[in-house]
Amino acid sequence: MTRRAAIVAPLRTPVGKFLGALRELPAERLAQLVIEAVVARSGIDSARIGDVVFAQSYANSEAPCIGRWAALAAGLPIEVPGFQLDRRCGGGLQAIVTAAMMVETGVADVVLAGGVESMSNIEYYTTAMRGGTRAGNAVMYDRLERGRERSQPVERFGVISGMIETAENLARDFSISREAADAFAAQSHARAVAAWRDGLFADEVIAVDVPAKKGRSIMLAQDEGMRADTTVESLAALRSIMKDGVVTAGNSSQQNDAAAACLIVAEHKLTELRLEPIGYVTGWAAAGCDPARMGIGPVPAVAKLFARTKLGWDDIDLVELNEAFAVQVLAVLKGWGWEDQTRLNVNGSGISLGHPIGATGVRIAATLLHEMQRRKARYGLETMCVGGGQGIAAVFERA
Repeated sequence: MTRRAAIVAPLRTPVGKFLGALRELPAERLAQLVIEAVVARSGIDSARIGDVVFAQSYANSEAPCIGRWAALAAGLPIEVPGFQLDRRCGGGLQAIVTAAMMVETGVADVVLAGGVESMSNIEYYTTAMRGGTRAGNAVMYDRLERGRERSQPVERFGVISGMIETAENLARDFSISREAADAFAAQSHARAVAAWRDGLFADEVIAVDVPAKKGRSIMLAQDEGMRADTTVESLAALRSIMKDGVVTAGNSSQQNDAAAACLIVAEHKLTELRLEPIGYVTGWAAAGCDPARMGIGPVPAVAKLFARTKLGWDDIDLVELNEAFAVQVLAVLKGWGWEDQTRLNVNGSGISLGHPIGATGVRIAATLLHEMQRRKARYGLETMCVGGGQGIAAVFERA
């Protein structure tokens, strides 16, 4: 029997700004909240969940193996196992397709898949203190920046200062201008603002009650990073991050806090479990690329995916491409030879909504699947670049 993987109840928290409203909630609590929401929204008997897989790119020992930790915190039965994975920016999508493979191969009938990141709470650390130090100073590393600098082995690829350098490489390779990058970034904000104004995120976003001082709390119900006043002119006034570069803070993705999750369910179990699917996982692929040009990863990943599924651009109704940088998006479009922006990121993405690394892949899936329902689209493509030189892509079919 062919076991098709259905997607049920994709939900997400609002995306919080760096050191913004969600800063008081560490990653494990954000993950706990979205697990609780998926269980409640779907109506699943949590004892029927066969496993919990969660992506997190900046893990630490405050909540090790966050899939298991958050499942226990959310009150799932202790018999339900859980684990954690990391494919950097593509981790959330990897959690979905890993759960789908588990369902397709009969390992489980129901898997809860998600992703989380609290970039506001990524810590500083040292590697010098385990054996002690007799004198002198110990270096404290910013894990957030260090993860970008150490995304590839220096002895093979040399020093790459970080993701901004990789984006500037693509801007040169594909002749992406500052004006084009700023125009794309302004469009991302405009689309996100319009989507919130028109209530398009209502079915996917859960409000989060954030603890505040003196026993009070703040209810966050909307993404914090989008800016209604963003224009090409306001973006043009920003200084480039690298000398004579194209990339600015305004045409790059944000650093954010969020969690997102869904159920992946064997199709033949939907009726028994009284679950309503929103879509199905049709296929996926990952591919490597030059770490110094990591943003181009979606080009080989989508080529591999299309070869595997026998689908092509004419079959795809909507595309979600993570907006790590505006220049990365524009370079990928040129690499694909496909530039129909009426089907691309129609409600904004990383530049406007934010890029909470481990959560992004599931956040995008939630947004894409709900938009596919509204438009009665058959196929949606989700794809993203990955720090260290990878791309990942998946096709979903509307239920």
